[in-house]
Amino acid sequence: MNAATTHLTVSIHYLTILPVLIFFGASLALLVASAMWRRTVPAVVTTTTTVVTSLAVLVVTYFQWRDLDHHGVSTTVSHAVVLDGFSVIATAVIALSVALAALVAHDWAVRESVRGPEYQILALASTAGAVLMTQANDLIVIFLGLEILSLGLYVLVAIDRRKTESAEASLKYFILGGFASAIFIYGAALIYGATGSTNLSTISYFLGSNVLLKPGLLVAGGALLLIGFAFKIAAVPFHMWSPDVYEGAPTPVTGFMASIVKVGAFAALIRVMISGLGTELATWRPIFWVLIVLTTVVGAVLALPQRNAKRLLAYSSINHAGFILVGVWAGTARGSAATLFYLATYAPTVVATFAIVTVMGGLGDERHSLESYRGLARRQPWLGASLAVLLLSQLGAPLTSGFYAKYAVLAAAIDANGVVLALIALLSAAIAASFYLRWTVVLYAEPDDDLDARRVVVPRATAVVIGVGVVMTLLFGVWPGPLATLAQHATVYFIP
Repeated sequence: MNAATTHLTVSIHYLTILPVLIFFGASLALLVASAMWRRTVPAVVTTTTTVVTSLAVLVVTYFQWRDLDHHGVSTTVSHAVVLDGFSVIATAVIALSVALAALVAHDWAVRESVRGPEYQILALASTAGAVLMTQANDLIVIFLGLEILSLGLYVLVAIDRRKTESAEASLKYFILGGFASAIFIYGAALIYGATGSTNLSTISYFLGSNVLLKPGLLVAGGALLLIGFAFKIAAVPFHMWSPDVYEGAPTPVTGFMASIVKVGAFAALIRVMISGLGTELATWRPIFWVLIVLTTVVGAVLALPQRNAKRLLAYSSINHAGFILVGVWAGTARGSAATLFYLATYAPTVVATFAIVTVMGGLGDERHSLESYRGLARRQPWLGASLAVLLLSQLGAPLTSGFYAKYAVLAAAIDANGVVLALIALLSAAIAASFYLRWTVVLYAEPDDDLDARRVVVPRATAVVIGVGVVMTLLFGVWPGPLATLAQHATVYFIP
């Protein structure tokens, strides 16, 4: 008698993983085309491919949202990947950001005579990793997305082989990133040892149904996971790499990092800390409290003496990471919605800001002193006004998207009895106002004689990116309601 044979099949909802497949497929297609093409693939072809790929993913997110309306939240690939409103909105933000960053990189590559499809190939692959992190419902999948995202970035930072600063920044990023990844996967192993699973839904169910008499293993694992995430979002004291890498990397790559990495890392962080470890809120909140205070205050204070635009924006990004963490600290649906709104508005703003910095850097991408911006608004009013709007948005000025974003996370913290934390974050915003306003004043100052005739040429694609960033900043600043409502509907849900 023959033994019975059991066939196990895994049900896959392809609409859920379609964005990842599209980004990976486009990256692979460009890679194969560059290998088969006798000559270098034209930059227009690679950039167009990236933009079209991003638009295709945006279309897919529309159908994903419709699927959610009809069938609700679902998981696929053995519950390792989730389709919910949070993943859909985060994916759309990433797709828009990579399209904008690709346009800026195209003009930079033409100006610097950097040929080859390497940027677009690596950017698309890294974006696939970021999208995977937003959809992950398992610690192993999060780690996989984290590595896919990071490996491409290590190379992108050093893509301009003529600059030793880029190679140095890439090496530093690679070494520290390797340590952070090792710490993260060790934390995942400890979580598995404490709960018997790496699936976030299973972990949440286990912790909600059982009381751990000796929770040391769980606490240690959660702390190590948090360290891994803290490195990726450049939270103090794990921010050391950020200013050097931001300064050393080509400016379009810096803009890509400042937007894509933030969205992917924070989305995964929210899933782990709220969906997976939400029942341990009382345990990890004090750790987050200290992390937020250090990140907001140190980021703002260390930005004050900076005279290099890219380093200043690096410390500004650290301060913003602290503000976004405030929404995560709240640990509520309101906090998650506020965090998502912050990410959705911050990403295009920072890409547009770095687009202007790319243009101002000039040939060689080296002119990044704040003095080179003196009188820019007098020489080229629209460019100077655009940068002023983007800086004021990052400051949190009224009638800009940054104002409502900061208000939303602070209101969520106050609602969760975090009044002191909100006050400290506000204090850091007041400190940050000095360097944002100083830069804005420089834009409208009387230009020096030797700079009076210096006008920068803004390529068409870069001008489009700047325009999109400014329009979104003002639109969601004056009329934040629709996006805020969308973010509220996109709250992370626990999937049993």
